[in-house]
Amino acid sequence: MSEYRFCPLCAATLSAVAREEDSGLVTRLRCSSCEWTHWNNPTPVLGAIVQRGEHVVLARNAAWQGRRFALITGFMEANETPQEGITREIKEETNLDVTSLSLVGVYEFVKKNQVLIVYHAQATGEIRLSPELAEYQLQRPSEIICWPAGTGHAVADWQRSLGIEPSYQAWEDRV
Repeated sequence: MSEYRFCPLCAATLSAVAREEDSGLVTRLRCSSCEWTHWNNPTPVLGAIVQRGEHVVLARNAAWQGRRFALITGFMEANETPQEGITREIKEETNLDVTSLSLVGVYEFVKKNQVLIVYHAQATGEIRLSPELAEYQLQRPSEIICWPAGTGHAVADWQRSLGIEPSYQAWEDRV
């Protein structure tokens, strides 16, 4: 359910307690001492299909094993809009300047308890990766093979909007 074991307000042990809520009986981590509740709501994550000229920039996170390439992603900061956040993330991670943004869609990523807000970004400049990213690939929109989770569904929706029928491949099969 969560990594929380103790109440952040009073330090008492948290327990999984079922209570009646608007949507019915729900089990959440709750403090038996002060009644604090850990809601465990999904975290919003920003993603971008970054297009520079005729190519899309796919990057490999330095922490990932294997050679998986995916979209540029990151977390919103306090007091910024999703558009400001993804523009900042693109600049921080690739050094590219966003010239236009359009929303592709919003996607669930249940495995990580996240909600993905994905944009298509047109960008210019010279690619210089942050230390967070190990390497990148440039692919034409029709060459991208989608992964069957999270931002892979956004890529497929974007390809369909271009008249490209997406193809999917499991992460384990990607080179």
